[in-house]
Amino acid sequence: MIACKRGDVVLVRFTFTDASGWKNRPALVLNSSEYQRKRQELVVAAISSNVSRVLYGDHLLAQWQQAGLLFPSVVTGILRTIKRDMAHRRLGALPKPEMEIIEGTLRTMLGLEA
Repeated sequence: MIACKRGDVVLVRFTFTDASGWKNRPALVLNSSEYQRKRQELVVAAISSNVSRVLYGDHLLAQWQQAGLLFPSVVTGILRTIKRDMAHRRLGALPKPEMEIIEGTLRTMLGLEA
């Protein structure tokens, strides 16, 4: 199990929805350290290299290389809760200004605007 925190980009073993197999994919850690410590889980947003398809709730990364990604990428509005041991490797981290933009996108997407 790797150590990771909010804003980290990690490699996650995602199981296909039909349970026919799995694939390693990058994901952005969204949860607080306290959540992770008390629940032993991670809340993550899937990351895709399909930058031609940016949907509602998605964010096109400006600093994808700093995040440890190999290609231009999008943090998607696809959220999952996973066991911590499903995260295999830390790839990098998003800079604070970009993470703040994603946090705003999440608040809007989830209807948490004040």
